[in-house]
Amino acid sequence: MSYEAKRLIEIRQGVLSKNDQLAAELRSRFHAAGVFVVNLLSSPGAGKTSLLEATMRALLAEYRVAALVGDLATDNDARRLARSGGLVRQIQTGDMCHLEADIVARHLEGWDLHELDLLFIENVGNLVCPSGYDLGEATRVVLLSTTEGEDKPLKYPSTFATADAVLLTKMDLAEPVGFDRAQAEANIRAVNPLAPIIATSARREGGLDEWLAWLRERVTMQKEQRRSSG
Repeated sequence: MSYEAKRLIEIRQGVLSKNDQLAAELRSRFHAAGVFVVNLLSSPGAGKTSLLEATMRALLAEYRVAALVGDLATDNDARRLARSGGLVRQIQTGDMCHLEADIVARHLEGWDLHELDLLFIENVGNLVCPSGYDLGEATRVVLLSTTEGEDKPLKYPSTFATADAVLLTKMDLAEPVGFDRAQAEANIRAVNPLAPIIATSARREGGLDEWLAWLRERVTMQKEQRRSSG
């Protein structure tokens, strides 16, 4: 291995080590404040923003909800999410294809985490880089759209392997685009045997019920664990 290649590996390991340390600090802050944090990952156009807007609308009657939204250049997603009535802040990453723990920490400034129950972090649309960066989240959710094809979990195994849940999105389009759900689930299981696979449709009535029930259960579990730990 050349010196340049070794140096690049050393730099990357150093960056990830620093990120992991900052992520651990963030996780401690979130836990102390009692806020449940969800990191959403997907490719561009998989429906993260539509799903998140519908999710926030559905949960705002029960929880105090906020979102950090990562994007390369625009604030379009943040403006859309603000329509839900939740607290929203845009993160413009410029040429960075992922969010990192220090970026999240900086954009939390001015927010009182004790006044939140749920924080969603909508990561930059990308199935490669974000998988390697812990953001201090309680759970990591990866989206797979019916319009993307069934083979994405095999093409991007590290992303799907790190998911605590996988959401199949745009299920209202599954039949028109010829989506093979059984094959998609088999491909997910090939790289992640345990994560629940939840079918969703942000546009169909009742299309988020299973996802919302899963979220509520996880939030309740964290609250109970926090109470039991004193």
